Amino acid sequence: MDISGMKKALLNKIESPDTIEPRVLQVLDYGYRTQRDIEIKIEQPEFTSVCPISGLPDFGCITIHYHPNDKIVELKSLKYYLLQYRRVGIFYEHVVNRILEDLVSVVRPKFMEVVGTFTPRGGITTTVRVEYRGEG
Repeated sequence: MDISGMKKALLNKIESPDTIEPRVLQVLDYGYRTQRDIEIKIEQPEFTSVCPISGLPDFGCITIHYHPNDKIVELKSLKYYLLQYRRVGIFYEHVVNRILEDLVSVVRPKFMEVVGTFTPRGGITTTVRVEYRGEG
């Protein structure tokens, strides 16, 4: 098989971002919200998705930092949510925005930031950061 045939085979195995199911995310009540504010930082250093142009895997670290209102994300559900991206063709900039939107919709935090730090490709390292600030 030549290179163009290999690329075509890779691209045929890519899933659409529409296959990501945010309903996997579960939340828990945060019982201390009236007593004090906290910061939560979660890192997934083994995040993978797929380049939608080449079909090659993209590797990186996703860091989620947030200040909860009355809900916190349940970590096992977050792990399963992030694992869905393994075969999804999506650009770095879209990954962090999609993760932020899905998490904000279920956690409804005071503040949330999602940072994607991706491993070098062609000698270029990319870091993408997006944030949400709740009303008030």
